[in-house]
Amino acid sequence: MKFGGTSVGSADRMRVAARLAADERRKRPVAVVVSAMSKITDLLLDTMRHAEAGDLSGMEANLDKLRTRHVDVCLALLPESRQAAVMAKIHGLVDEFERIARGMAMLGERPPRSVDEAVAIGERLSALLVSEYLNAEGTPAAAINAREVVVTDAVFGNASPLMEATREKARSHLLPLLGQGSMPIITGFNGATADGRPTTLGRGGSDFSASILAAALDAAELWIWTDVDGIMSADPRLVPDAEVLQEITYAEAAELAYAGAKVLHPRTLAPLAEKKIPVWSKNSFAPEKPGTKIVPSIAAASGTRAVASMKNVALVSLEPASAELNGVQVMARALDAVARANVEVLLLSSSSYRQNFCFLVRQEELEQTVAALEAALALELAHHYLKPIHVDQDVGLLTAVGEGMQGKPGLAGRIFMAISRVQVNVIAIAQGSSELTIAVVVRRDGLEESVRAVHAECGLGMRPPVPVFTFPMARRRE
Repeated sequence: MKFGGTSVGSADRMRVAARLAADERRKRPVAVVVSAMSKITDLLLDTMRHAEAGDLSGMEANLDKLRTRHVDVCLALLPESRQAAVMAKIHGLVDEFERIARGMAMLGERPPRSVDEAVAIGERLSALLVSEYLNAEGTPAAAINAREVVVTDAVFGNASPLMEATREKARSHLLPLLGQGSMPIITGFNGATADGRPTTLGRGGSDFSASILAAALDAAELWIWTDVDGIMSADPRLVPDAEVLQEITYAEAAELAYAGAKVLHPRTLAPLAEKKIPVWSKNSFAPEKPGTKIVPSIAAASGTRAVASMKNVALVSLEPASAELNGVQVMARALDAVARANVEVLLLSSSSYRQNFCFLVRQEELEQTVAALEAALALELAHHYLKPIHVDQDVGLLTAVGEGMQGKPGLAGRIFMAISRVQVNVIAIAQGSSELTIAVVVRRDGLEESVRAVHAECGLGMRPPVPVFTFPMARRRE
């Protein structure tokens, strides 16, 4: 079981999380992965930014917030007899973080390795509190720092697991605890290299930690506890009649995550695919609800299952100014530069005649994207063989996702017609490379209306589909 930040965000939420795990433990062994309390990771990162800038007052104010929030939870969560010992451990972890932050203040920079070591303090504090509460309630539990069980490469900030080494370490550390009836409470998001240097797993890291350990331990299931009822057919803030999907495939979940839905990051699902371990996405605030089951495959592909959208994106376009310039080679070099900058390309569309192409990235990665392109294509830009890089930030991404979409004649036309009915223009299209998605870029101010239109057109949610319009046959004059 993995519990997200809101699911361990207060003393009350920690009680609920611990009881959910303890109830399941009565039936079978359970290992738990926890995130930092909600907003704590942001607080840690902000503290390190203050340290790097030499703002000691800002750094110390944040340290006080960090310490106070966890001490308050300790006092509200644990019986008085255990509070002093646990508060000493809390102060020890906060002191460890403070030592790293003060080192950054002295250096005037944030070394990636130090950031990875420091930012994991949030998860370590959560694991401490949850495990201590379980022990106080009579359920044997042990807080485990994932750097002891998850082995990664040395890409600080976005490490990848070394699965064989992780399997060996995880089984040797965790199976004896499970065999003794003790519940491991493991930090999410972090690990360590083979020689012990702390790392973090990047975007979706805590979920990724849980799937890595589920695969390493040959778990029967992985349960991801969040603050939503499951995976939905659309964002309910945009589409009031969106519904929870009972079951989707790994591939559908991965595509939805890339397209902006609050779904498990694709990296999370990768370790589970080979072992075909099912995943449940469940709501810790409403545990009686069934949630969504994510499985390797479903019996019958039924076309569009969900519509995802993303607002904070930018469309980057490149066009040769001279016919002498090979557009395919420009595209290859551009994408290589973007990949080396560790930027995720969300959509790619190209023209075969003019040799121009465009791709979509997150706005937070736009600056490094443009810098990488300007460096890689400096000669062509300087001599005007390539037109200036064009960036459009007034766009949004809409993606229809579902197994077997290629087998639905006219589906793409219906999606484009639905968007046109709400008077929104399509700027770029990506379809064909995958049977799972039809992705379109539209103006940002038309994105929400387009999502609602496509959701209704595809018959999703709790309303009937929009009827297909047909022109009446002309009556023949007698």
